[in-house]
Formats: sequence, structure tokens, C-alpha cells
Amino acid sequence: MSVDPQALRLSVVMPAYNEERLIADTIANAAASLCAAGLTGDAFEIIVCDNASSDATAERAKQAGARVVFEPERQIARARNTGAAGARAPWLLFLDADSWPDAALMRDLLEAMQDPRVVAGGCTMRMHDVAPGIAVALHAWNLVSRVCRWSAGAFLFCRSDGFHAIGGFSAEFFAAEELDFSRRIKRWGGARGLALRILHRHPMLTSGRKGRLYSHREIGLLFLSMLRHPRRFFRDRRLCYLWYDGRR
Repeated sequence: MSVDPQALRLSVVMPAYNEERLIADTIANAAASLCAAGLTGDAFEIIVCDNASSDATAERAKQAGARVVFEPERQIARARNTGAAGARAPWLLFLDADSWPDAALMRDLLEAMQDPRVVAGGCTMRMHDVAPGIAVALHAWNLVSRVCRWSAGAFLFCRSDGFHAIGGFSAEFFAAEELDFSRRIKRWGGARGLALRILHRHPMLTSGRKGRLYSHREIGLLFLSMLRHPRRFFRDRRLCYLWYDGRR
């Protein structure tokens, strides 16, 4: 995907680990949705950060037109930062490899980018064919996200200058790094009269695969561990196995 750096408005950054089955479709969907929303092809770039994949993720991403960079240390926060390090646009959108925003959501994103009062944001989400418990948890998250103005990492956008000013995502966290990021970007933006906005008119379709790949017992033990070690949990990779054991 060839772009003119002077025309760029948005850099889409996708962290990816062993996503050879999804990455090409996700790239194509993001590009098509942005174009349908009114952004020309030379106004955005798509960067995939291959986070030490052992499959053909990088090759599939290149074939789909993305620019590929590599982060050898397996950590989501580091992969996001490495992807952003090569971004050239004034706005960043962090998009997970198993998430598919439609054109309506992308139009809302472009409107937010044009609002001088916005520093960052996210969106509400939806999933197809998930267990009732996961559907309830997702509904609860959507409410909390809007009330607290916390952005989910699956779709997180921000001004590039704000991202670099606060040092990007903290490498202290192996999961939920987006919550810490939301807190810090809100503080930076608030000091400048800027706000974090959660887009909610067009919830993004995202994968519910964790609910299919992990048993109720495994998920229950994860949440029990989270309750027992609330301060340590997201900083300990061993406890964050749901994000790192590589099931696909």
C-alpha cells in the first residue's frame, strides 16, 4: 500500500501474533471501511507489528498491502509501541487482528479526529454467537467504558503527539495496558482541554474466540486469580495466560 506521507491522516496499527488465518481479511476490511467512510487510500496506512509469530502472519500481511514491522519480545504493549514507532500520520488507530469495524464506525472515527476537543477514544463492541455469560460481560464492559471513558485495546485511537508525549503503552503490563493508557492520555489531554471519546452508535464486531477456546473452568480460574492478585495480575505474564498461550 503506497502512501504519500504529506497526505496521511491516520496510521492503523495492528499487533499480531500467529494470525495468519485472519490478518489478510482484517487488513482488507479496515481499508475498505475507511475508504467507504470517505478517506482516500493515500490518507491512511496500515502497519502490522508481527510479535514473534511462528506462522505466516508477516507474509500474509505484506501480501494484503500492509507495512510489516517486527517486535521480538512477546508482549502486547511492546508490539503496539513498535508498530506506532514507524507510524507517520497525526492520528493512530490501534486495531486488533480479530476485529472488524464497519464504514459507519469509521465515519464516526473521522468525525472525532476532526473535533479539536478530542485527544483519544475507543468504541463499544459486539460479538456473534457467544455464551450468555460472555454477552453479559461484554454489555457490562460497554457501559463501564462509556461511563469511565476507558478504551478497549481492540479499537483505540489517539493523537500521535499525545501518544508520544506520554510514552505510549507501559511495558509494565502484559494485559489491560489500554486501561493504563486511557488514564494517562486523559490526564495529558485534560490539561489541554481535550477529552477521550467513546464511540457508541455503531458497535464494532470483534471475535469471541476466547470464549470458545477456553473452558468455563479456565476462565473462572483466571478471574479468581485476578481477584486474588488485583495489583500484580496484569503485570505478571504467567497469570495472563489467556493472552499469551497462543491458542487460535
